Amino acid sequence: MSGTARAGLPAATRSEPLSGRRSGLALGALGLGAFVVGTSELVLVGILDPIATDTGVSIETAGTLVTAYALGIALGGPVLTALTGRVDRRLMLWCTLLVYVAANLLIAVVASFGLLFVSRMVAGSVHGAFIGVASMIAAGLVESGREGRAISIVFGGVALSTVVGVPLGTLIGQTFGWRATFGSVAILTALALVLTIALVPTVARKGGGRLTDGARQAMAPPVLATLGIGFLIIGGQFTALTYIEPFLNQVTGVSGGAISAFLLAYGAATAAGTFAGGRLVDRSATATLIVTNAALVGVLGGLYLIGPSPVLVAVVLVVWGHVGFGLVSIAIQVRVISLAGQGKDLAASLGASAANAGIATGALIGGQVVSHVGVHYTALAGAAVCLLALPVVLATRSMRPASA
Repeated sequence: MSGTARAGLPAATRSEPLSGRRSGLALGALGLGAFVVGTSELVLVGILDPIATDTGVSIETAGTLVTAYALGIALGGPVLTALTGRVDRRLMLWCTLLVYVAANLLIAVVASFGLLFVSRMVAGSVHGAFIGVASMIAAGLVESGREGRAISIVFGGVALSTVVGVPLGTLIGQTFGWRATFGSVAILTALALVLTIALVPTVARKGGGRLTDGARQAMAPPVLATLGIGFLIIGGQFTALTYIEPFLNQVTGVSGGAISAFLLAYGAATAAGTFAGGRLVDRSATATLIVTNAALVGVLGGLYLIGPSPVLVAVVLVVWGHVGFGLVSIAIQVRVISLAGQGKDLAASLGASAANAGIATGALIGGQVVSHVGVHYTALAGAAVCLLALPVVLATRSMRPASA
C-alpha cells in the first residue's frame, strides 16, 4: 500500500500533482471558499439581537438558526455527498458554492422566519458537502505525503474566518443591518466560485463503485472509531469553550474589552496552529492525534488549576489554540480519508458531522456543569471528556484502510 504510510491516499488513484505555484493558487481558492462558509456559520452569534427584532421572534427562537445550520452540516452534508457520489468533483464544488450564494441571498431578503430557518439549514448542508469535497480536491492537488498541508489550507480558511470574517461580518451587520452581512457573504462566495472555476483543475475521484459500497466502507469500524475520536476531542473542548466568556469573567476576573483580547489571542493561535499543523499531520496523522489529545487533557486541566491568574490563562489559551481544533480537524480528516477505502468522498464529509455533534454535546455537558457545580469546573469536565478519547486513539493507532 505505497502512499498510505504518511497521509494514506493510494498512489494509484492520485492525479498528477500541480506545480507549486498552480497548486498554491488552487488551494488559495479552496481556502477562500472555506473562509466564506466559516464566516457565514459563526457570524450569526454577533447579530442575533437585530435578527430577532426584525423578524419578530424571541432571542431564543432566533438562536435556533444556529441549530438549523449545525443540523445541515451534520445530517445534510453527508446525505448530499452520498446522493451526488457520481458527480464530477469539480462540478460538485461549483454547485455547492452556487447554492451557497443563492441560500445567503435568500437569507438577506426573506421576511419569514420559517424561510430563514430553512435557508440556514440548506446553507449548512452545502457547507458540509463543500468541506468534504474541498478536502478531497486539496489532497489530490499535491504529491503524496503533502496531503495534510493541503487540507490545512481548507481548514485554515475556516480558522481564519473566526479571527477576520466574523468580526468584520458583525461590524457590517451592526452598521448597515444584518441583511447586509449575508449579502456580503453571498458576494464573497460568488468571488470564491469564480476563482474556483478559474484555478481549480479536475481531480480524479478517490471513491467509486456503487453508493452502497462507498457507504459501507465509509461506515466501516475503523472510520467510525476515528470519527468517535473527533467527536470526543471536539466535544471536550466545547464543554469548556462554550462557556469561556463567563469563565474569564467569573474565575479569571477580566471583563469587557479584555475578554475580547483573550478570545482574539485564542483565535489567532488557532489559525496559526491550523496552517502550521499540516506538516505534523503529513509526518503521522496518528501520532499527531495522540500528542494533541494528551496535550489537550493537560491544557484544559491546567486551565482549571490556574483559572484565577490572567497571565497564565492567556498563555494557556494560546497553547490551546495552537494544539486544539486545527491539528485535531486536519488529523481526523486525513485519517478518515485514509481508512475509508472506496468511500473516501462520503467519509470526507463525515468529519464535519462528527465535529458538529461534538460541539452540540459539549455545549450541553458544559451547561449541566455550570448549572450544578459552577463555570470553573467546565475546564475540568472538558479535560475529562478529552481523556476518554485517549485510550481510543491509542487502541486504533494501527488500524488500516478497509480496502486493505
